[in-house]
Parts: sequence; structure tokens; C-alpha cells
Amino acid sequence: MRVYGILWLCKGKNYKVGNDRNGLSDRKEGTGMINLIIRGCNGRLGQVISEIVENDEEIRVVAGIDLMPLTNGTNAYPVFEHLAECTVLADVVVDCSSPKGLTELLTVSRERKLPIVLCTTGFSEEQLLEVEQASKEIAILRSANMSLGINTLAKLAEAAAKIFAEAGFDMEIVERHHNKKVDAPSGTALLLADRMNAALDGKYHYTFDRSGRRQARDPKEIGISAVRGGTIVGEHEIIFAGRDEVIELKHTAYSREVFGTGAVQAAKFLAGKKAGMYDMQSVVGA
Repeated sequence: MRVYGILWLCKGKNYKVGNDRNGLSDRKEGTGMINLIIRGCNGRLGQVISEIVENDEEIRVVAGIDLMPLTNGTNAYPVFEHLAECTVLADVVVDCSSPKGLTELLTVSRERKLPIVLCTTGFSEEQLLEVEQASKEIAILRSANMSLGINTLAKLAEAAAKIFAEAGFDMEIVERHHNKKVDAPSGTALLLADRMNAALDGKYHYTFDRSGRRQARDPKEIGISAVRGGTIVGEHEIIFAGRDEVIELKHTAYSREVFGTGAVQAAKFLAGKKAGMYDMQSVVGA
């Protein structure tokens, strides 16, 4: 159980600091505690991660980064608008904000040798190249989806694609998300398609929209469709359609806790790791 003390004020944002040396990392002293910074701490996933860490004795949040104020309540750690302004020592940063501040995140993290767990999706090709370059200096774990279920589904999809593609089955992915999600298709849908295509030696291409053409389906395509509506947390369905039979693999997330739990496990895994690119398959394997 944690006891928090004095209420402080930092850049207009309320937070509490407890009796843990103001969040300074003490892993070098042999306690094994992992100190975490959450970038995008006031967002939905950021708050979920904060709650999960509250009940975990191996990791603690020592600081948050967010431009937007917290809608309800207060954070139990100091919050800064930019990572460059944060002077709190940490072992790893989890990014669940947006692609906009990626360059700053990578620059500061490289200077501080701070590992990064990237939960954000919607990066451009140029930004992904930035990430790849930064991974030569620091440990970076990037995944379009932090869920254990999704990453297991990806492995199943690989095996199924090998079997059904050879048998002439058509392959489609349908993803559904809430009406606030701005990128489409989802990063998870692309992750699934990429894993399937890699299992098929990259011989397939992706089709996102058939409205502008009038022609039969190409046997060498993987169709990807996006649905946006309501408060759907996340649904991903893989369809293998053959002659007179259909096989479906589906994952449904009922809350963001499944993603938050995966992000926390990824942060534990990445803290102290050597420079390089990692993914959730590394975490699952560990």
C-alpha cells in the first residue's frame, strides 16, 4: 500500500509526491524498483496505465508528460508539458500520446539513454525511420497493439495464412474502433496483415478501398476494412473465405486495461535493455 504526502503545484497541474525520494530512481541501490515516465499520462490509456502501476510492487510512475490537464482528480506524480522539462530520473518511458512529438521524445531519450515503449500508432514512414535510427542508441519497443491476445492472434494468423493461401482462400481483415480514432486502418490491422504477408513471402498486397474500381478481387490481395462508431474499444476479425466454407479469427477488447497491462509488462521488460528494436513478441517470449 502506498502513502502519498504533500500536494504540490507544477505548471498549473496538481500532483502528489510521496516518501519515495521524490521519484528519483533507486534501482542502482539494488531495490529492483522500475521508475516509469508516462508520456500522454492524462489520456485514457495513460490513466489506465497509472491505475495498473498503483497495484504493482515492481514498478512506479515517477512523472508524467502531457499538454492537456487532467479532466478529473489529480495525478500521484509530477506532470510536465514536455519531456525536456522533466528533471525526474527514470528507467523507461511509455509513450501513449500521439505521433506529433516523436522527434522531441527521441531526441531527449537519446540524450538521457532512456528506453522507450511506443504504444502510439499512426506514424509516417519518415517517423518510423527516425525510430529505427534512434534504436541504434537506445532500446525501443514498438507495437501497434500491446495486448497479449492480439499478439497471440498474430501468431495464429501466420500459421493459418500459410495453410489457407495455398488452398486458394481469400483473406480479409475487418477492424472496428470508437468514433474518436483518427487513423484508419488501425495499426493493429496492419500488424496482422504484415505478419500474414511475411509468412507468405511478401507476395500479397493490401486493398483498403474498392469503391473506385469495378473489377473482380485479386487473389493476391489482403483486404483491410475500417469501421468507426460509438465507444468500441477495439475489434479485429480475420476472415479466410474459401469455396463453401469460411474460417474467422477474432479478438475483442472490452476495455483499455488489456493494452495498459501489456504496456506495463513491456516497460518492465525494456528497462535496462541494450540498444535495439524490440516488439511484444520479445515480451511474450520472455
